[in-house]
Amino acid sequence: MKLVTSCAVAALHVLCAPAALAQSVATAEDAASTSSADAAPRQGEVVVTGTRERGRTQYDTLSPVDVLPEALIRSSVSADLNDNLAQLLPSFNVQRLPAADGQAFVRPASLRGLSADQTLVLVNGKRYHRSALLGTRGAQSPDLASIPSLAIKRVEVLRDGASAQYGSDAIAGVINIILDDTAGMEAFGQFSQYYKGDGKEYQTGARGGIALGDRGAIVFTGQYDHAEATSRTRQRPDAIAFQAAHPDIAVPNPVQRWGQPDEERVRAALDMHYELAPAATLYAFGTVQQGEGVTDFNWRNPDGTASVYGASSAFPGFNFGSLYPAGFTPRFGTEFADLQLASGLRGELGDRFTYDLSASAGRSRIDYSLGESLNASLGPLSPTSFYLGRLSQREFNLNADLVYKLPIGGAEPLNIAFGGERRIERYIVGTGDPASYAIGPGAATGLAPNSNGFPGFGPAQAGNFRQRSYAGYVDLEWRPVRMVSLGAAGRYEDFSSFGDKFTYKLSARVDPASWVGVRGTYSTGFRAPTPAQLNTRVVSQGLDTRTLQVFNQGRLAPTDPLAVALGAQPLRPETSKNISAGLVFQTGFGLGATVDLYQIDVDDRFSQSATLAIPAGLPNPDRFTSVSYFTNDFDTRTRGIDAVLTYARNMGPGRVNAALAYNYNETTVRSGTSAAVPNETQRRIFQERLPQHNATGTLGYDIGPVGLLVRGRYYGPWTDVTGNATGELFQRFDGIALFDASITYRITPNLSLRAGAENVFNAYPDEATNQAIRGLIYSRNAPYDTDGGQYYVRLGMSF
Repeated sequence: MKLVTSCAVAALHVLCAPAALAQSVATAEDAASTSSADAAPRQGEVVVTGTRERGRTQYDTLSPVDVLPEALIRSSVSADLNDNLAQLLPSFNVQRLPAADGQAFVRPASLRGLSADQTLVLVNGKRYHRSALLGTRGAQSPDLASIPSLAIKRVEVLRDGASAQYGSDAIAGVINIILDDTAGMEAFGQFSQYYKGDGKEYQTGARGGIALGDRGAIVFTGQYDHAEATSRTRQRPDAIAFQAAHPDIAVPNPVQRWGQPDEERVRAALDMHYELAPAATLYAFGTVQQGEGVTDFNWRNPDGTASVYGASSAFPGFNFGSLYPAGFTPRFGTEFADLQLASGLRGELGDRFTYDLSASAGRSRIDYSLGESLNASLGPLSPTSFYLGRLSQREFNLNADLVYKLPIGGAEPLNIAFGGERRIERYIVGTGDPASYAIGPGAATGLAPNSNGFPGFGPAQAGNFRQRSYAGYVDLEWRPVRMVSLGAAGRYEDFSSFGDKFTYKLSARVDPASWVGVRGTYSTGFRAPTPAQLNTRVVSQGLDTRTLQVFNQGRLAPTDPLAVALGAQPLRPETSKNISAGLVFQTGFGLGATVDLYQIDVDDRFSQSATLAIPAGLPNPDRFTSVSYFTNDFDTRTRGIDAVLTYARNMGPGRVNAALAYNYNETTVRSGTSAAVPNETQRRIFQERLPQHNATGTLGYDIGPVGLLVRGRYYGPWTDVTGNATGELFQRFDGIALFDASITYRITPNLSLRAGAENVFNAYPDEATNQAIRGLIYSRNAPYDTDGGQYYVRLGMSF
């Protein structure tokens, strides 16, 4: 990691060097000192998401759009955009997932209770690449943590189906991250730590923008983050018993750690534009991330793990007790890298026609390793550390987006947006060390094959899988009279893996008065299965929470001969029907509100089959105790309400800013599909895994150089599931309220200091009783941080 750290320091030095050339701008910390003011929605702020009509604001769009400015994004202690959005949007949930393989580092997020990959992510309006990780129930979504928060100007969140406008994945909505393209310089440093004394985190970053005369600007951003591990763990009961039975052996306490991983990231961004001619502006932007981390797996008990410590006739006189007398806890490591680049040419040809021609490429690469482990089937020849293999996701897009304003009468011309897209998507699985997937001579006598904790990727999993798609769309918006706005969009896409899809969207809005509007939409949508979901297989290991025995599970590709023999069928696209109706209310004295009701029906919902025993006679070289496969499992209906209330007004010697947001979200399974083996566990998870009630409230008061900010967050009850070799256990958790507070002092116009705490009252959720036997105290599937209170201090500068 020394190389990564050196790169970060060098990048920050380069960014800070041309400060004398930069124009002066307000820093993010200056904004934070009046963060509540900057966070309040601005009536005239133009949005670019969900509409191709220039000049629309979030208060006169046909669909609900949240606009989160940079000050609000940076008001959180976390450098992870997932956490920032989860604290600000009640309909957005994200999990920590400690000790959950790659998901401890690429964390799944959910908008309106739908799957992580049913929300489309854009950067500057261009599709952002997926992560190489297949997460919860196989969802493959972008890693929002790969984008440096310091580079963000604002985030626009469209809470409505938009497949007809943007294509596959936009079932729940769209998150559009707008990078800062203004000239100026800023930098920050931040330290944070949990009340428990662990989880120290160091962040620093700088952003430098240089004006290119009066024709454009070029902006560089660099950000570095180092986070130490947390632990909310008790000693495992079997480890206590083992220590009592073997007093001469020093057993670590705890034998394994449940908490956030050790992690280090370097992130950077570039954004530039330059006017070549009055009708042609060249632009380019990109983001890059490199990082690594380590987390713990389950402890292997020498007295109870027969698949490792058992005697074997293949290795007479040998036992792994000589190598790991106190047992062992595999350490799962990951190195990840993301790169996204886009460039294009845009301009206006007269007053009626605009164009945007672009190309973009994205890549996610993840390398896995395992330390303090072994391959029991190899006996004394087994290494103790393994390279497990590489996952890669690559995407390339070509886009043409054109807009023509056709004067046909009415209050405004008919806005006709049309264009096309070509997209190529590749997924590559590279093999690990041969020892990581080897089935050694000890396997025939009961010793576990593969690297223990996470089997490496072998030749049966390796491959290069490709999918190509073409798309064309038309998007119309028209205001026939001043009080009525109408919209219609249609999109046709053809995929090489399964065929074509057509989606459409109809929208309308009526404004009977200048301060109130009524809006509604109806749309169809879809999400195409990815090459990774169509073609890959995974071998995973778990720990039975009843017997404490390690077991192997296989997740097979739907086309795998074993999966087909067990009833698997080819994957189909998920399809959706979205309907929403809302009320927009805005006054001249600082009070605004929106209320939107929605219903989202998703058919052929993507999931994982029930775990199946392998019948005698079928090949089972990996010694699976059970297998599953991806399938189109259920049809679901999601209904909910989004309500947002904002107030901003001068009061006394300062200015008060308040915001209250609430989301009610309920998902029900309407029916199963024709899958041979529907998964009843997944049915319950769909309906209960996330809180139905979520709310967040922010109150800020700014007076002179001082800014005060208080935020409350509420998460309603939810249900957790714990897997075993023989089934699943469920536990219902009560709701929880968390409170954050900060104070910012502007020392000089160019220097500010902010101090604060998140989860000020150090609240913890109910304990996870079904997982206590593993030493875990709080559920790792919680939709909020379970590490308690955290304090921080942040220094910001501008030049």
